Amino acid sequence: MPTRPATRSAQTAQQAALTQADPRWAAVLARSAAADGSFWYSVVSTGVYCRPSCAARTPRPENVRFHASCADAEAAGFRPCQRCKPLQPSALAHHAGLVTQACRILEAEGATPLGTLAARVGLSSSHLHRIFKQATGLTPKAYAAAQREQRVRSALGQASDSVTDAIYEAGYQSSSRFYEKSAQVLGMTPTRYRAGGAAQRIRFAVGQCSLGAILVAHSGQGLCAILLGDDPDALVRDLQDRFAQAQLVGGDADYEALVAQVVAFVEAPGLGLALPLDVQGTAFQQRVWQALRSIPPGQTASYAEIAARIGAPAATRAVAQACGANALAVAIPCHRVVRSDGALSGYRWGVERKRALLQREADAAHTAHTAHTAQKQEKVA
Repeated sequence: MPTRPATRSAQTAQQAALTQADPRWAAVLARSAAADGSFWYSVVSTGVYCRPSCAARTPRPENVRFHASCADAEAAGFRPCQRCKPLQPSALAHHAGLVTQACRILEAEGATPLGTLAARVGLSSSHLHRIFKQATGLTPKAYAAAQREQRVRSALGQASDSVTDAIYEAGYQSSSRFYEKSAQVLGMTPTRYRAGGAAQRIRFAVGQCSLGAILVAHSGQGLCAILLGDDPDALVRDLQDRFAQAQLVGGDADYEALVAQVVAFVEAPGLGLALPLDVQGTAFQQRVWQALRSIPPGQTASYAEIAARIGAPAATRAVAQACGANALAVAIPCHRVVRSDGALSGYRWGVERKRALLQREADAAHTAHTAHTAQKQEKVA
């Protein structure tokens, strides 16, 4: 018959195992501020309960219990921690309120010096800059610029305003400064944008590759769409929806050569694509897409890793949305982004195409590594 100490030891080990198997335990170990508000944990040995981000010493897993609310923890006989103060708003929620306040100021007043903006929300400049970027994925300056770009798009859509009036009303100090960036902001000249893109001429062609139908479109500035699918007609409709007022022109024999380059790139992404891209998106989307292009062929990154790389660790969902908005398949390699557990998640052109792209890149990387190793061995021999 087992002794009582042995029984207690087995119970302790069992409780520790239950805690360690619970996904909330990982958040406690990481002191995850993002988990604050989703659960609370108590410590049997101290009689207190905490929020996941509590900076107190990490408790032993066998002493930890999890709770859905502060009320549940207190009903179980635990008192609030005096260090993390779980009954008060979390730092994340407090920061979110201050960032929201700063956003409203920038939206109403336009670009504001960082020091002035920080003083108005009661923070230091460096602190505001850090939490603003964490919450929005943009710096306050970039956020103000994005709002100004949105205003000029809206103003250009008003028939009563001249192009010059629209530029100044949006907050630009001079028309020349805006015209320097108009192609990046609008994807075309202001006059053409005001006409709904009616004067924009986009050449396109539909072909076939190993992944199915492929549509390649060029705006004159660069490739503006590489679309994949099963139905060529559906790809053309997608292009028409994206550029509703543009003049879509079927590619000629010379254009077929460009399409062939893109198809060759899709078949072997590791070779690279020596063609300019016309990348149109919000400031945040463009930061995400630039990060995607830095992932080498044969490798992957999680949505959370991409969010961290662009300095917005809390923007995992926004990163996923930016991946979904990408219109340049393979050229902007959103297929190289996977879930944190390595599993393949949604891909606008189909998960099986994503799997095929990753497999061919992995095979190419393995072949290149094998060849390189063989060359080194030959030199040694």
